[in-house]
Amino acid sequence: MKYSLLSLLFFTSITLGQVTGNKSSLELKNRVIENLKSQPSDISLQFERTKKNPGLAIIYSLLLPGMGELYADGYSSGKYFTIAEGTLWGIFIGMNTYANWQKDRYIAYAVSNGGINSSGKNADFYATIADYSNINEYNDEQALNRDFSAMYNAETQYWSWPTTEQRKTYRGMWTSSEQTFNDIRFVVGALIVNRIASAINAVRLVSAYNKNLDNELSWNVSVGLQNKANIPTTLVLNFQTSL
Repeated sequence: MKYSLLSLLFFTSITLGQVTGNKSSLELKNRVIENLKSQPSDISLQFERTKKNPGLAIIYSLLLPGMGELYADGYSSGKYFTIAEGTLWGIFIGMNTYANWQKDRYIAYAVSNGGINSSGKNADFYATIADYSNINEYNDEQALNRDFSAMYNAETQYWSWPTTEQRKTYRGMWTSSEQTFNDIRFVVGALIVNRIASAINAVRLVSAYNKNLDNELSWNVSVGLQNKANIPTTLVLNFQTSL
């Protein structure tokens, strides 16, 4: 309603200026005045940018690095955090794929060469068979240490490497997989650090944005009615600026 009323006011002002004294223009003026009387006496339209919220900038950066900077109108620096995020996710996916591929390889190798049954085996079992040639060697060592609870069942957890070289080949595949899984933790850490760094940068940019905003020129337009004794009701158009 405010925008329509303001547009009508400008149109009326132009019309009145061009046909001053014309009866139809006086009637139009009276209609505008009557419409304004039925609205609040002071109508204002402000053109002013609002300040940014640091909390939102942090949330955006934690969700996707660089988005906090975009919110703060500073994506020129935020884009590097977004690029880093994409790169790190690419590394994460690649390493995870490789580690699982190696895991599938060493399990298949142990089944075909070590004679194991892969059903129900945990990570500790696959680590153990990389260090011992067969189950008897492992169980004998546990018996000497009197750690009988750690001994394996020969029926369900059997393995036997025909040669030391085959055991070492298996161990190489197992080590490669496990090392890659461990390295993924560093990538996850880098993803977290990237988010934190982006959030800090976004807050800095929001602070700078809000500080600059305080120094910028803002302005507003207000429209109202002026009623004075012995003087017909008149329209008042005010322009205000502020720093």
